[in-house]
Amino acid sequence: MKIRPIVLLPLLLLLAGCVTPTGPAQAPAASRPAPAPRQAARAKPVVPSSLLPRVMVIMDEKSLGTIATAEVEAMAIKKLIALNVPVVDQDMVRANIARSRQMLITAGDNRGAAALGTQFGADIVLIGEAVAKPSARRISDTNLRSYQAVATLRAVRTDNSATLAAASEDVTVVGLEDVSGSAKALRGAGEKALDALLPDMLAKWTPGGDPGAGAFVHRVELTVGGVDQLWKLKALRDSLRGRPSDVRGVAQRSYTAGVAEFSMESALPPEELAEALVLSPPDGLKLQVLDIGGGRIQARAVAP
Repeated sequence: MKIRPIVLLPLLLLLAGCVTPTGPAQAPAASRPAPAPRQAARAKPVVPSSLLPRVMVIMDEKSLGTIATAEVEAMAIKKLIALNVPVVDQDMVRANIARSRQMLITAGDNRGAAALGTQFGADIVLIGEAVAKPSARRISDTNLRSYQAVATLRAVRTDNSATLAAASEDVTVVGLEDVSGSAKALRGAGEKALDALLPDMLAKWTPGGDPGAGAFVHRVELTVGGVDQLWKLKALRDSLRGRPSDVRGVAQRSYTAGVAEFSMESALPPEELAEALVLSPPDGLKLQVLDIGGGRIQARAVAP
C-alpha cells in the first residue's frame, strides 16, 4: 500500500508533540530576583561619638577674592556629621565671633585657636582659609572664564595646641558666571583638602593628649574672682593641685585685679567639677559658682 506524504505529516507532528515536554513555561533566568548578598544586609559600623573629638569649624572664605561665603564650612560640617563626629553649634560660634572679630585674629596661631576652641568645649579646632578668584580674561571668544580656588586647612588640639593634620589644595574650573564659578571652585578645593585632612586627623586623635590620658577627657578653664590676697591665690592653687584623681595639668594662666584664671584637664565634666569645688573648697575660703558653659567655670571666692 502506498502512503501519501500528506497523510504522514500530521502523524509526524503528533509524535513530535509527545517527545517534547509539556510542563509550565520556565521563567528566564534574567527575570528571577537575585539573592541579596550578605554584605548588603550588614549595617556599616559607626564609631560611638563618645570616642570621637568634638570639633569646632572656623573658616575664613572669600568668593571672587572679597565676598564672604561659607561653602567650605558647610561641606566640612556635613562630612564631620557623616563620620559621626560631634560638631560645635555654628550659630553660637558665629554669634560670638560677630561680637568680637579679634577672636578670628587670635585664631591665626595654634595657641589662639586652642584658646578659642576651649571656650566652646571643643577638643579640636578645624581652622582654615579658602579664596576663589576669576581669571582676568575670558577664554578665546566665549563668555567662559576660569576660576581658581585654594583651600588651606589645619586641625589643632585645644589641650596642647598641637597640629594633628594639615592640608592645602587648589583647583581650577571653567564657568560662565562669576558667583557660581567661584562657588564651584571653592567646593572643589575644599573637598580635596577635607578628604585629605579628616582621615589623618581622626587617625591621630587620642583623648587627653596621650594614649594613657583617657580618663582626663575634659578641658576646663576656671576663672575665680574675689581673690584679693595672695594667700587666697595660693590656697586656691594648692586645692586644685591637691585633686589628682579629679584634675591634672593645673596651670595658672593669669592673676589680675583679684581675678585668677586656671586651665586644667578634668576627669569630671565642668558641672560636676564645679560641684566638687563647692563641696570641698580651699582652706579658709568658700566658692560661689556664677556660670558654667563651653568648658568654662566662673566662680567667686568669699569668706566662710
